[in-house]
Amino acid sequence: MKPFAYVRAGSVEEATDAFAAHPGARYLGGGTNLVDLMKLGVETPAALVDITRLPLDAVEGLPDGALRVGAMVRNSDLAAHPAVRDRYPALSQALLAGASGQLRNAATTGGNLLQRTRCPYFQDLSKPCNKREPGTGCGALEGVHRDHAVLGHSEQCIATHPSDMAVALAALDARVELHGPAGTRSVPAADFHRLPGPHPERDTEIHPGELITGVVLPSATAGLPSAYRKARDRASYAFALASVAVVLHMREGVVDRAGIAFGALAHRPWRARRAEDALVGAAPTTAAFEHAVDLELAAAEPLRDNAYKVPLARRLALDVLGRLAPPATT
Repeated sequence: MKPFAYVRAGSVEEATDAFAAHPGARYLGGGTNLVDLMKLGVETPAALVDITRLPLDAVEGLPDGALRVGAMVRNSDLAAHPAVRDRYPALSQALLAGASGQLRNAATTGGNLLQRTRCPYFQDLSKPCNKREPGTGCGALEGVHRDHAVLGHSEQCIATHPSDMAVALAALDARVELHGPAGTRSVPAADFHRLPGPHPERDTEIHPGELITGVVLPSATAGLPSAYRKARDRASYAFALASVAVVLHMREGVVDRAGIAFGALAHRPWRARRAEDALVGAAPTTAAFEHAVDLELAAAEPLRDNAYKVPLARRLALDVLGRLAPPATT
């Protein structure tokens, strides 16, 4: 057991001040990922700043029709919230596809976004890992990498991001609200997580000391047809091999708005901008869907053991697109 300080914050300002006062601190919410990593020795925080008492556990409508989700809202509560089920179904479906019921009861919205990769080389201190210890190498490159990235990876890291929720948030054009030493700001959910590049140890665009205070689901995607689908090795409590979240709106027989994000293919939820651009203005035909998805996945660079992910992601995307807008003709 490695000793660490413990601070229970009563406000957002107290939390960020305590974080700044303890170099090497970590925020503690549900703890479903952080505590596991502490047990493994991957995370060794000098202090835990407990934010479970902060008033960030509400889901509330905003004047412009958007929905604000506090960072401490539990995953199970968010999945079951009537406004989320009715207006943002892809998010509810993604949350219910993640983890187990017990973990969803503990896991928080902010913590879900900040969870770290489940790459076994990252979790094993005896293996080299640039994400855990920069400069040591990537054990997965020549090791077992069946579950690893096919898009956006680098020689430094081929890990994938494990969140289901984050994939839906990216497709829905959500924004992540942050509070830190420099004040408050928000970041598009699709840009919140980073690709590895030369610095795989940096998971997100969050600045030192910043705290996630909430997520805003925009009014522009509220009520639009959306869905999430995930492929995994077993029916429950398994991370995705590939997943997809789709938002699709039709007007006068053509696609008026498209939001597509893939999960488990990259270091972050992969917003499929090429596919979206190809779909907008197109009739919902099988050929149009196939062209758009193939255009996006053409950028894939599979590794020795995970080429199966490309056709798997393709089938998932075509299935969800076809369910949201049944093709009129081929």
